[in-house]
This record gives sequence, C-alpha cells and structure tokens, in this order.
Amino acid sequence: MKKYIIFSLLSLFMAVSQAQIDRSKQPKPGPAPEINLQEPQRFELNNGLKVMVVENHKLPRVSMQLTIDNPPILQGGKAGVSDLTSSLMGKGSKSIPKDDFYEEVDFLGASISIGDQSASASCLSKYFPRILELMTDAALNPNFTQEEFDKEKDKIITGIKSEEKDVSAIATRVQLALAYGKNHPYGEITSEETVNNVTLADVEKHYRDYFVPANAYLVIIGDVDFENAKELVTTHFTPWSKAAPPSFSYTKPTDAQYTQINFVDVPNSVQSEVAVQNITELKMKDEDYLNALLANRILGGGSQARLFKNLREDKGYTYGSYSGIRDNKYSPMRFNAYAQVRNMVTDSSVVQILGEIDRIVNEPVTEEELTNAKAKYAGNFVMALEKPETIANYALNIETEDLSKDFYKTYLERIEAVTIADVQKAAQKYFSTTNARVVVTGKGSEVLENLEKVSFNNKKVPVLFYDKHANKTEKPNYEAAIPEGTTVEAILEKYMEAIGGKAKLEGVESYAMLAEAEMQGMKLELEMKKTTREQFMQDVKVMGNSMQKQVLDGNKGYMVAQGQRKDLTPEEIERVKEESAAFPELNYLAAGNITLEGVESVGDKKAYKLKITDKKAAFYDVETGLKLQETNLEEVQEQQMTNTLIYDDYQEVSGIKFPFKLIQNMGPQSFEFVVKEIKVNEGVSASDFE
Repeated sequence: MKKYIIFSLLSLFMAVSQAQIDRSKQPKPGPAPEINLQEPQRFELNNGLKVMVVENHKLPRVSMQLTIDNPPILQGGKAGVSDLTSSLMGKGSKSIPKDDFYEEVDFLGASISIGDQSASASCLSKYFPRILELMTDAALNPNFTQEEFDKEKDKIITGIKSEEKDVSAIATRVQLALAYGKNHPYGEITSEETVNNVTLADVEKHYRDYFVPANAYLVIIGDVDFENAKELVTTHFTPWSKAAPPSFSYTKPTDAQYTQINFVDVPNSVQSEVAVQNITELKMKDEDYLNALLANRILGGGSQARLFKNLREDKGYTYGSYSGIRDNKYSPMRFNAYAQVRNMVTDSSVVQILGEIDRIVNEPVTEEELTNAKAKYAGNFVMALEKPETIANYALNIETEDLSKDFYKTYLERIEAVTIADVQKAAQKYFSTTNARVVVTGKGSEVLENLEKVSFNNKKVPVLFYDKHANKTEKPNYEAAIPEGTTVEAILEKYMEAIGGKAKLEGVESYAMLAEAEMQGMKLELEMKKTTREQFMQDVKVMGNSMQKQVLDGNKGYMVAQGQRKDLTPEEIERVKEESAAFPELNYLAAGNITLEGVESVGDKKAYKLKITDKKAAFYDVETGLKLQETNLEEVQEQQMTNTLIYDDYQEVSGIKFPFKLIQNMGPQSFEFVVKEIKVNEGVSASDFE
C-alpha cells in the first residue's frame, strides 16, 4: 500500500512539473557565475621593478614572467636590432657559457626564454631558487659575442631573402606598412639593408636602453612562499640598475582619405591575399571594449562568423575568412578583415568582405548571433582560468592597462550585459567601409582587369599600385611584346640546349630523384623514378612512412594512399603518362599542338608562356631558356584550384642541368623540396614499377 501511495505522489509531481514547464521555449540563462581570482601579493624594488606573487600549492610547479612594458620602439635605419637582440639573449651569461647553461636547464626539467623586452621560466618548485637565479643572470648579464652575433645575423638575412617570394610574407609586410606608415614601429620594414646596418655595439646599446626596470613587472605563480620569493627576487634583481628607456615620437597612423584598393603585383602568386583594414583607437579600459570584441567575433571571429559563412560556405571562394581587432594603450591599431582567395574570384571577394563590414555597421545583429558570441567568449574565458599563465596575464593587465581591480571578476557579467545596440554602436565606431584600405596582393596579369572594375555602394573603387616594400609605383605592364620570329619550337629548343642539348636528353633512358621538404616540423621525402618506357613511380613519405604512392607501368598503374590501394582509371593512366616523360619537352616538340600564349612575369623574370593543354601551362625564361614553372588547373572539392610547381637552383648531373629546388603551391599550402640526389641511367629497375 505504501509503495502505491509513493508512486501516485511521484506521478502527480511529474504531471504538475510537466504542466509548469514550457519546453518549446529556451530556458533563460541564469546569473553569470562569480569569478574568484586570487589577488596577488605585491612589492616593489628600489630600481622600479614591480613584483606580483600568487601562491598556488595545488601542483609542485612555478612559472615566472618578466615583462618590460615599454612603448613600441622605432628602429629606423637599423630595423632588425630588436630581433637580433632577442636572438642573442638566453644563451648563457657572462658567468655561464651557453652550453653549460642549456645543459643545466635541461637537467632540471625547466624552460627559460629571454627576449629583448621579456623573460620567462617554468620549473618544479624545488628548483625554483636556481631557475630564478639562472633566468635573472642570463637576463641581466647577457653574453653578447661577435661569433653568435654573426650567426644570428646570417639567419635573419636568410629568412628575409626567403620571404622575398613568399606571397603571405609580402602581403603582411605591405598591409602593416600602409596601415601604420613606414615611420611607425608597427609599420617599419626590416630589410637586408637595415639588418646589415646593425653592429654588435648597436645590440648592446639597444639592450642598455630598453632592458631597464622602470616599466618592468615580474609575476610569479605557483607553489612558492611569498616571503621566500620576495627574498630571492630582492637578492637577484637588486643589482639591476635603475633606469628609464629613452622617449621618442612617431607619426600617428591615420585612415585612407577614401576607400581604395592598394594592389601589390606578385607574379608567382597562385592566389590573392585580400585584406580590408582601417585604423582604430581601442584600449582595454574603454567602456565599449567588450562590445567591440563581440562585434568582431560575429563578423569574422571563427567558422560560425559571417565572413567564414559567406566566403567559404556560401561562395566557396576560400578555405576561410576572418577578421581581427586590436587594442593598445600606446598607439592606434589596425582592424582588418581578410582571406586568401582564388585568383578568379579576387574582385568578388573584395566586394563580399566590404559588404559584410557594411552590413554589421548598418544593420543590427541577430539575438542568436549575439548569444553564440557571448557563449564562445565565456567558454574561452572559463577554460583559460585553468592555466597559471592566464592568472599572470590578468594580474599584469590590471596593472599595465589601468583596469579596475574587478575587471576580470565581473568579466562574464559584463559580457552578458552587452546588447544588440551596443554591438552595432561598436561596429559603427571601429569598422569602416568609407575610409577602408583594401590591400590586395596577387598575380596582376590574372586579377587586375576585374579588380579595376570593382564598385561598392554605387561608387567605383580606385586602384593604386605599390611594390613589395609598400612604395607607390606605376601600374604593371602585362603586354610585353613577343620578339618577332619567336616560335614554340624555338623556345623548346632553347630550353633543351640550356640544360644540356637535345642529343644528351635523348640519351637518358631513366633517372631517379630523391628530395626532402619540411612540413610542420616533420621531414617530407619525395622519391621519383622515370624511364623512357612509360614507367613512373612517385612515393611521398612522412617521417619515413609512405603516405602516397603512384606507380605506372605502360598501360597499367595504381595509387596507394594511407595504406589503401586503388587501380588507376584509363583517364588517370593517360594523365600519369604525361608526367612520366623524363623530359616532356621532347614530346612537346613532336606533338605540334603546343601554343605560345605570350610573355608573363614569373617572380622577377620574364617568361614565355606555352599552353600545353587546356589545363596545363609551362613558363620558360626569356633570357636563359630554363623552365621556371608549370601550372595545372585542378578540381578540388568542386572548386577550380591552380597547382603551381616552381623550378629553381639548376645544377649539372651527368652533363644535364636539373632543378635542385622544387616549390609546389596549391591553395594555402606550399612545399619547398630540396633535391638531395639525382641519378641518370642508374638506380632504376623493373621492380620499382611492380
């Protein structure tokens, strides 16, 4: 009887509950949870160093972060001195040689990193005293030597040279220079010339001038005792001489007078880099700071944002489109919306990005968009609290950004309070399509004609031209005349003569090549073998494991990808046969169906463009005759993509010149293969094609 009564009561309770809850409506969010951030204990040394210590005894670890909060530094004619100083620091000290320093840090299972405006370390708490001592010694007594300076200088110059043909690097450099001006710390350009102007004495002066305690903050978090930490810091940092950095002024960045396209011609580009940008003045302490972050999140903050949905999911122009807004207490900063897009949709992408900025400025966002953006920020904020460095950054921001003491404690509450109207006001204040600078970096011969036709809001958008170093220049001339009497046959014969002569090439029955590339820190190996009997083998390995292999033996062939074998179709076999020729130009010469399309720029060189098929073209240097690149139009995920293979660094093997550098670009991916070995008429057997 008692059990029956209990069941009856439960049934009645559930019925009443169901009647009271309307499950067709989304539940209202509860109040924002209270964030309890441990308040750091503070002290200050006589030299000006401010120290914050947060005791956290959950794990036996300690992290230290030294930050020198100087205004941005203008390097001028010695741009690169900051990078050189950073690269030379952390290599031991005047009392500890570099190798001994590295060995001890590794032995203690710690990490130490030092730059020209910072230092950091992490370790087990039992090694905290020694690691603090090592970090301090390396930071305050750097061992600058001419030998290390020369090595680091060479590395930086090598990096600069490699970026001269890197479209993304060129685009970023020009975008910053045009946004801030080349006489501003964020816009100045580091070049081979400016780096060569820097001496070891300049590095030492830069260190003395700017690695000073006037604006320095040290945050220590972890399993430490405050009094012990205070004693150790006082002992090691008291010798740091009291000083303030030199002050200087620089030009304040401003917006363009009117919306315009700034075009940079990079002939070897296989896609266009598009960035719509304007100048903002946003600081963390501003009342509309969070409003601006949410507006940017809705516009271009991820895969759920408007730019991504429009340009990738709807239009299929790109792999992704995003936007970014930055805050800085010292200088106006840059807002930008950007994407890497296919050449043929460059002009359309410009219009779509401008349109999305215009829409968020002029139309309220939806309640769903705002709710999702708030949830994303709240989730990221809560997850970040698990990391000790987050607490350090929050404590530092409160000190350096003039924030209220409860800035982070009330963060979620203030995020939740942002309204649709707040977001639109922030968008109107910080995003612009009336003074926007649209920077497009790409292949002018393919994109410029349509780019010059772009109109927005019923106004034609003018195009201005800049070189790779953000200097104004004239419109590129793509109508280079083909010298009279130039024929396809003459171009092909000149190429064959340049690499060794037709007779030499016809004497090659087989060759084998081995090349290597780097992919996200891993070694990528390419092995290729060809014969004159329509035999072809290409094997791509990652860390020694075969990832993709193609084999052709006459009229049969197969492909293996990640362990899955597939026989080639007749169409695929014909396509591989085209690639199987050791020197396809011998076949081109006999085919008679190759056409001369004109003269185009390939990098800094002029090249004859030969149309091989409707989807394939080859480019031959006008001066030397060498093949500079090939392009293939391919369909990837129902999108037309251009696959570019660049040939460089020709070297002689068995009397024939082969390219020893192969750069393959497709979409946002780029692989630079360096040839390690080539064998002519040896190293190939029938078993390679089984």
